[in-house]
Amino acid sequence: MKIESIKVLKDNYVWAIINNNDVYVVDVGEATPIIDYIEKNNLNLCGVLITHNHADHTGGIDELLKKYRNNNLKVFGSKEVAEIVNVVVQEDDIFNIFDKSVKVIKSAGHTAEHISYLLDNKYLFCGDSLFMAGCGRVFTGDYEEQFRTLQKFKSLNDDVLIYAGHEYSLTNLRFAKTVFPENYLVDEAILEVTKKLENNIPSLPSVVSLEKKINPFLLAKNVKEFKVLRDKRDNF
Repeated sequence: MKIESIKVLKDNYVWAIINNNDVYVVDVGEATPIIDYIEKNNLNLCGVLITHNHADHTGGIDELLKKYRNNNLKVFGSKEVAEIVNVVVQEDDIFNIFDKSVKVIKSAGHTAEHISYLLDNKYLFCGDSLFMAGCGRVFTGDYEEQFRTLQKFKSLNDDVLIYAGHEYSLTNLRFAKTVFPENYLVDEAILEVTKKLENNIPSLPSVVSLEKKINPFLLAKNVKEFKVLRDKRDNF
């Protein structure tokens, strides 16, 4: 099994989970780049995992379903996308893809029913709920819920790889530098990410062990501290 990125829209990543010639994709902001990727690599689309209801994560679903209508695609998502999925899942549900378990983690805050998918207890597909050195905007206004989400991520195994939905790493790291001016790990991450982006390589995945040392939002001690940081980041 391998995981590759497909760039869509301005800065979104669609994650392709590949086993032999079969593939599942995570979030579908637009269809054409996904279809091109599948055809170029001669893959068989088996299903789609949706993290939340924003258009830059769902906009390509109709076209994708029409294109692969004969594949009997399984499309997973929470109740906030019930109208576009055929398998509605919720917190702690477990299903299999490629004979590997996928655990559903409710990761609300960015949206009310945002979910993340933990594949094989090693790979976290977290949409807009967690980024390298950052987290999503709290569009729900429920900072307590978003803080609880971050505590869930913080409790994952240190070696879990984080596949977020956007290429926000460099901006997030620059903000983290203002919070932790003496943190050499932030400096190292800025250099590494800059080099990757200059070579057209995604900065992601990140890893839980690193995020627990450089991500201001994971390191917030309480909801009040988290909200102060999130407000600052919103205006950074």
